[in-house]
Amino acid sequence: MIERLRNCFDEMVVYKDLKKGVLFSTLSLPSFMRDWLLKRFGDENGVFDTDELVQFVRSYLPRKDDWTAIKNRIIVEGERVKFLAKVSVDIDIKTSEVSFSLPDFGLTGKDTLIEPYTWDSCKDDLIRGRETWGMVELGYREPDETMKQKGKIKLIGFKTFCPYTIDLDYYKDVRNEFTTNEWIDILLGAVDYNAVGYGGDEEKKLTMLTRLLPFIEKRLNLIELAPKGTGKSYLFGRVSRFGWLSSGGVMSRAKMFYDISKRTEGLVAGNDFITLDEVQTISFTDVDEMRAALKGYLESGIYTVGNYEGTADAGIILCGNIKKETMDNDGYTNMFEELPSVFHESALIERFHGFIKGWNIPRMNDDLKISGWALNSEYFCSIMHELREDMSYRAVVDELVEVPEAADTRDTEAVKRIATAYLKLLFPNVRNAKDISVADFNRYCLRRARMMRDTIKTQLGILDIEYKGKDVPVFSVREV
Repeated sequence: MIERLRNCFDEMVVYKDLKKGVLFSTLSLPSFMRDWLLKRFGDENGVFDTDELVQFVRSYLPRKDDWTAIKNRIIVEGERVKFLAKVSVDIDIKTSEVSFSLPDFGLTGKDTLIEPYTWDSCKDDLIRGRETWGMVELGYREPDETMKQKGKIKLIGFKTFCPYTIDLDYYKDVRNEFTTNEWIDILLGAVDYNAVGYGGDEEKKLTMLTRLLPFIEKRLNLIELAPKGTGKSYLFGRVSRFGWLSSGGVMSRAKMFYDISKRTEGLVAGNDFITLDEVQTISFTDVDEMRAALKGYLESGIYTVGNYEGTADAGIILCGNIKKETMDNDGYTNMFEELPSVFHESALIERFHGFIKGWNIPRMNDDLKISGWALNSEYFCSIMHELREDMSYRAVVDELVEVPEAADTRDTEAVKRIATAYLKLLFPNVRNAKDISVADFNRYCLRRARMMRDTIKTQLGILDIEYKGKDVPVFSVREV
């Protein structure tokens, strides 16, 4: 299979060895950055020059603490400085001036500019998304009192972090070269897990991959409770550059949705998913305010703050640890009792589409760490990001799923949305309903989606007697 993987994906396959990867652990790099470096510095056998790589990281991957030194080089010393960073741009409607921000360093648009000739050369890369990773080159425009110009940091050059073009059609077609079991193992390797470490347990593998569903489907809202050490924080926070992980602390409506005083959109507007990790330790500045905002957003993707109405596609994931005695495969004990009070309302919980039984995922150990050739994480996460826009899979699901009469609308939408995400993840080669067997669709998509929704409904019955005994409708697969 490895030979086929390398032949099919060519340079998008890299040699990962997390068992021995002390260097990358020391550097504390996210997976997408690590794989980008491996692709840049590794040879055809996966061997790279450690000294060369370390020197590159020290030169071009500054820490937040280095920002003052960088400003000194740019403003005081008059140097041009290059480094890798996440960039967002803004175009002033009144003046047509273009500015940029470096959110990881706290540099905002009011202190920056992109001059027209620079903008013309790199705008195609910078307008791809709300935020773009790339190699920035910064300089300084001196203040000029006669022109009433303030000093500003200017973007002199930009080279996109993603130097290749994503070919979705090719990715979809390549899926035909592998069996479903092989594809599951490939997906695990793409997010740094060693399929062999699962001992052939398909359920454990699929439960792990379920965490990827919000990466690939818009506004998919999930709850996961799992024992400590199963890798929740790593997968949601270190693998993809398109998501945001918030661990503990304080969360406000302004940070999540919209800040009235700053007139800036929140996390949901700039990310594919927002994960509230260690949710038991998160506090909310105003419980009622946050609950109302969440209910509206989880339902429709629309949020209203003051006079501002916004829309976004980010999924919301709640992640928490669960005690062994509270785990319940049948879902008949209250597993949400330790969640913050904001989530103790049935009307809010109902808006979460499904539940991930994290106790089906083994505790992280060395045997589960990838060691070998695998799909580049940065490439794979870019593929998932692009597939969010592909509505053809939902059309296939709508055609295949038989909905019983009087089925609850929220249950139907939840099951179909989860099934769509599974279809994109496991069977990207499906272009129409006839491309997948009834047995495969039922086994890998529909049945799993219904089980995830079932747990939510059972917990709703514990929270609120109004929901007690209201099961998820029995959806079936329609022959086409």
